[in-house]
Amino acid sequence: MDSVVSDAARGVSGVSPLVEAARSAEPAEDLKSWQTDRTRAPIATKIVVAGGFGVGKTTLVTSVSEITPLQTEALMTEASQETDDLTATPGKMTTTVAMDFGRITLDDDLVLYLFGTPGQQRFWFMWDDLVRGAIGAVVMADTRRLKDCFPALDYFESCGLPYVVAVNHFDGTERFDPEDVREALTIPPHIPVMIMDARRRISVIETLLALVAHALAETPE
Repeated sequence: MDSVVSDAARGVSGVSPLVEAARSAEPAEDLKSWQTDRTRAPIATKIVVAGGFGVGKTTLVTSVSEITPLQTEALMTEASQETDDLTATPGKMTTTVAMDFGRITLDDDLVLYLFGTPGQQRFWFMWDDLVRGAIGAVVMADTRRLKDCFPALDYFESCGLPYVVAVNHFDGTERFDPEDVREALTIPPHIPVMIMDARRRISVIETLLALVAHALAETPE
């Protein structure tokens, strides 16, 4: 105890030398502005990623997350074959049973927390909890199964949550223009509809930025 008091009196910080060494070794250029300026706090927002079964929600969160994403994937069983349509995704072996979670930092101090919803109808009861506190949603659409995204569209329309529609084109499928998808889904003119590749980080970031801009325009306060 005496040595601790005397150290403090001499102005020693008491921080472990290992911690100090780690701090000095950390490259400043890799830090965000809100990490180096203690007067600034990051703006954290919640984004929901929704859509039908097998549309690519888990892929989206995984491809863009700067942290190891939390996934609740479970092996599909024979019991699910009667309810889950695998026609368009015959190689799919797992399914999300709770949520996907990831994080990405944009524009230095804008942090987006991504919550992917489960696609099957038997898990829809969880949507209210996952959506609570979100500023907007990305509704993913597969042109081979456009009807699968109707439940998400109806849900966000009914609760008034801003959303964008992201068409995730799969390899070997016919390409459609965004306006063709808008017409097929009867999406209002003010809702952004875009083509996206859930496997490509930059493509996902463009979609997220479009959603943030749309959400701010819809709820400027």
